[in-house]
Amino acid sequence: MCANHSKSALLYRQVRRALQSGRYLPGQRIDPGTLAEEFNTSPTPVRFALHRLVGEGLIDDHARNGLHVPLLTEVALRDLYDWMEHLLLRACELGANATDGPPREPVGAALYSREDLVKGTWQLFDAIAGASGFRPLHDAVRQGNDRLAPVRRAKRGLIDHVGDELARLSGHWQNRDMPALKAAVRGYHARRKQLVPRIVAFLVDHRDRHL
Repeated sequence: MCANHSKSALLYRQVRRALQSGRYLPGQRIDPGTLAEEFNTSPTPVRFALHRLVGEGLIDDHARNGLHVPLLTEVALRDLYDWMEHLLLRACELGANATDGPPREPVGAALYSREDLVKGTWQLFDAIAGASGFRPLHDAVRQGNDRLAPVRRAKRGLIDHVGDELARLSGHWQNRDMPALKAAVRGYHARRKQLVPRIVAFLVDHRDRHL
């Protein structure tokens, strides 16, 4: 039982990283048998790991049709953007109580790298939420970040000047300019909510071409 639990925890982390990295596309089926072969393990720890990811909303269980990376509808994606915006604005308000002192140190090189803007976005939003000092909010942002990561990777190219946008957000965060950061967070999400129909159509077409 302990061995299965250990393998399950390892598989959970590896599949979660794979989802964040864009290895699996929104709408793509995840086959437990293939994962068991890939990681040279029995199906039991694979099932445990995948069910944990189902519980976190990172994988959908379609019963007879199997497990899939969530392919969000327009309503669901817009709601998720709304929720992330709300959480980040609240984090900014809570973090404003600690705005005295020198500018923040960079959270990680990826925040300022144009090589992996999706990872940089995840890290920046995670840092903003973490500075709130409110663990439930931080956990909620992490879950939203994880759910949006496959979407962010799949839709690269639909939104122009993402690197400049992330640099501005990062600059406001480093300078502890909370009013400017809140305005930038609102603008970031407004641009994506306007593009929701195009994003969902692109993701559906991308999935269909890879079936």
